Amino acid sequence: MRIASYNVENLFNRAKALDQRTWAAGRPVLEAFARAGELLEEPVYTDEVKHDILRELGRLGLRNADLAKFARLRQNRGRLLRRSRDGRVEVVAGGRGDWIGWVELTTDRCDETALLNTARVILDVRADVLGVVEAESRHALKRFTEGGLRGRYQHIMVVDGNDERGIDVGVMSTPDFPLAGQRTHVDDADERGRVFSRDCPEYHFELPGREERLVVLVNHLKSKGYGGKVASDAIRRRQAARVAEIYRAQRSPFVVVLGDLNDTPDSEPLAPLLRGTDLRDVSAHPGFDDGGRPGTYGYCTARNKLDYVLLSPALFAAATGGGIERRGVWGGRNGVLWPVYGTMTRAVHAGSDHAAIYADIDLHKLGSHIR
Repeated sequence: MRIASYNVENLFNRAKALDQRTWAAGRPVLEAFARAGELLEEPVYTDEVKHDILRELGRLGLRNADLAKFARLRQNRGRLLRRSRDGRVEVVAGGRGDWIGWVELTTDRCDETALLNTARVILDVRADVLGVVEAESRHALKRFTEGGLRGRYQHIMVVDGNDERGIDVGVMSTPDFPLAGQRTHVDDADERGRVFSRDCPEYHFELPGREERLVVLVNHLKSKGYGGKVASDAIRRRQAARVAEIYRAQRSPFVVVLGDLNDTPDSEPLAPLLRGTDLRDVSAHPGFDDGGRPGTYGYCTARNKLDYVLLSPALFAAATGGGIERRGVWGGRNGVLWPVYGTMTRAVHAGSDHAAIYADIDLHKLGSHIR
């Protein structure tokens, strides 16, 4: 059985702000979008809140029109703003209950060649169970599977998470490993509020000839891309701690935590998960082949190790190895740091800026285990 994780960077449509050449270019838009969303949910728009709303809408280009390059203001019922002919703009809603609407990011179609290379990575990895990060919806993932993956995956699931940009996490599996159950943690909260930026869904799969099920927890933790480092680190640590709790609560001995954890193995934010549990990173297995580079993102150096397949002790004991498939990642600035697909002649043709990572499990070695 091969279990893999792959950040596909959306399949058909992606927010324009996420498609900038560098994170620095898109960061102001994403920060303004996040802050505007928080302000618009205030039950009462005080003078201070109104001032801040106008400031963030200005950063998004939405003070003078409902549509800008990177964002759109939806005013479906009631009005948030009054725009006067003399150029004055004011917030006329008194609070969240006075109008129905929101701010959303505008999107562009993804490059067709990149989409084909995304499919090529998945077909070359040939995972039996694949955790998918940054899939915009179950419908999109299903269409992608039917059109580009030659019917390999029969079971496809995505649960909408908390990210309003349409970057959710999901899973696909072959007919030999039917999806038997699922549970969302989208509303999990601690003393600081909702925990997950997206979700940490549990997917339960049948294993051939066994009563125990394979449990896969798919994750996409808080990005370092925008927001202050201290705040982002704190959110990731809360998320890692909650994932660890969910893992420890599982009754099956066969559990995988996988996905884009957005930090390195030695980081403090991931410590509750990587050092506070008995999970083992498949990349530490003697049979793991990283192709000479430990990273899974960007230049694939050690500080770019962001994607993981973490195995419970019973699964790690039955692992035979694993690897990283990075031919769909543009190899550095000029695309020559490692072999890439021949159809990738420019960075925009990359299947993703993340490599796929996978673990191989010998089902005959699973034996009988009790956690």
